[in-house]
Amino acid sequence: MALRNAIMSTLLEGEASGYDLAKAFDASVANFWMATPQQLYRELDRMEAEGLISARVVEQERRPNKRLFSLTGAGRAALRSFTATPPRPSAIRDELLVQVQAVDAGDPDAVRTALLERLTWAQAKIDRYERLRARLLDGRFEDEYLATAERIGPYLTLMRGLSFEHENRRWCERALAVLERRAATPAPAQGPA
Repeated sequence: MALRNAIMSTLLEGEASGYDLAKAFDASVANFWMATPQQLYRELDRMEAEGLISARVVEQERRPNKRLFSLTGAGRAALRSFTATPPRPSAIRDELLVQVQAVDAGDPDAVRTALLERLTWAQAKIDRYERLRARLLDGRFEDEYLATAERIGPYLTLMRGLSFEHENRRWCERALAVLERRAATPAPAQGPA
């Protein structure tokens, strides 16, 4: 998936500055797509040149002028085309998993530390996603929200992000428990080579 599709999807919420988009990516889109602000700004320039988005300049006192971006008809058509194309299956590429794979020949303490960091990170994301979920629901039951909200895509992707981080937390806890048990049990003696 191209970054532009994630940007256009985010612009469905309405006009936004590059700064607003970076915050939106960090707050909601981050559960399925990561981008640095530099990547975002470069892509915004390319998309504007291609007519997928338009920008208007807002003059500000005591601050630099800012550009507000919005989706054009061509951008909506591109997004429609993107959603009509079956996605490729995703694949996991995670350096921590490679470290865990090699733990028997590596540094088990360092791997445990990395697992603890990932566990902490997953919990922080769960907490942040739950706050966002509460804001979206705004006191409504989930079924009511899903039946009446103008846009349900952000909520559905948020639910996937929550599931993903809950599974990350569960796996880290399990992996840590296994490593702790193995550290407490002497390794079996190896025979002659």
